[in-house]
Amino acid sequence: MYEKSALNNGLKVITHFMPKACSSSLGIWIKTGGRYESAENKGIAHFLEHLLFKGTKKYSCRQIKEEIEGKGGHLNGFTSEELTCYLVKLPSQYLNLALEILADMVLNPLLKDQDIEKERSVILEEIKMYKDQPQSYVYELLDALLWPNQALGEPVIGTFDSVNKIKREDLLKFKENYYQPQNMIISACGYLKHKDLIKKIKKIFPSLRRQSINKFLPAQEKQTKPQLKIFPKDTEQTHLALGFHGFSRIHPLRFALGLLHVILGANMSSRLFNEVREKKGLAYEIGTGLKYFQDTGAFIVHAGIDNQKINAAVDLILKELKKIKKELISQDEFRRAKEFYLGQLLLSLEDTLDHMLWIGESTATLDRVYSYKDILKEINRLSRQDIKNVAQYLFKEEKLNLALIGPLEDKSEEIFSQLKLN
Repeated sequence: MYEKSALNNGLKVITHFMPKACSSSLGIWIKTGGRYESAENKGIAHFLEHLLFKGTKKYSCRQIKEEIEGKGGHLNGFTSEELTCYLVKLPSQYLNLALEILADMVLNPLLKDQDIEKERSVILEEIKMYKDQPQSYVYELLDALLWPNQALGEPVIGTFDSVNKIKREDLLKFKENYYQPQNMIISACGYLKHKDLIKKIKKIFPSLRRQSINKFLPAQEKQTKPQLKIFPKDTEQTHLALGFHGFSRIHPLRFALGLLHVILGANMSSRLFNEVREKKGLAYEIGTGLKYFQDTGAFIVHAGIDNQKINAAVDLILKELKKIKKELISQDEFRRAKEFYLGQLLLSLEDTLDHMLWIGESTATLDRVYSYKDILKEINRLSRQDIKNVAQYLFKEEKLNLALIGPLEDKSEEIFSQLKLN
């Protein structure tokens, strides 16, 4: 299903030929992100990602955008805790152009002083934007509770202080350490030929393997009691993020956790949506989310709640978590959760961009790709008891973390007293 090659310089390439596709998507992944930073240079991976779009030895900033968008394509990039990715989706006949541009961005960025200062201002405005969006900022507050005084507990974008301190020589050193072929993965999906892409890649990327730094500190999880963080803000609704430490990418019960997520909050037929929104009308937005890292993870409940109904909503959310710890889910709910999980995966793999992201992230983090058939086997091995076991393992009172943003100045003790799961 997938073709994979490892070049002499350490660079890995994985592709998937989709004969009926009109498009192709390509990504260059670098195994670095927020976890590889210190407090002093927090946000440097994201800063560097921004700057790579500002021009290279061959392409100006404007040419980078016009060459891709002028062909009907889409160009983007992102930085996460463990990865940085530069990606393109465009008509298949222009795939070589996409590779040339992304490779030049990664290998030969100009990193001009004037661009650094302009982009520094842009990123500082981006930080302000997230702080002005409580539905986003509440996740930062939750991360700080889950992983205090650690890289995972700090925003990937950095802080005002850290971003202001980053200098050109810091960016050059960071790029030198991490942007090496043996620290990269190229993934591509669509109407393409693996061997043709390999030939092109070998011509572009340096042939020598170089020593690179590629380590982060393991996550520390020493929580022994529930934690509450309230950020008082005059908002029209209260924004909630409730979280527990979850599973790593390779945990044997990660697929059971995926089904627990579906059952509790992944869609409109989920328990939390039905109980909190449909039956009680306590929230417009309510759901769950998962984070997976190399050595840890998180299970998150998120909601936007009527300011006058926060206590009732917290009580009801915790009631549902306690219920799924104590009672087996029904056979029908189990069947629907599996069908939703597998169906959503199938739908996403029809798209060349989503499929490219799927195989690229898997190769970068696991050095393998689970095919649909692999995952089908894993899902079919699960039992209803596995779901209950995961809920019992995760949803412990002493591991509960709750972040809230809203007009709640005088409600800290009252809300904290509600945090009961035993």
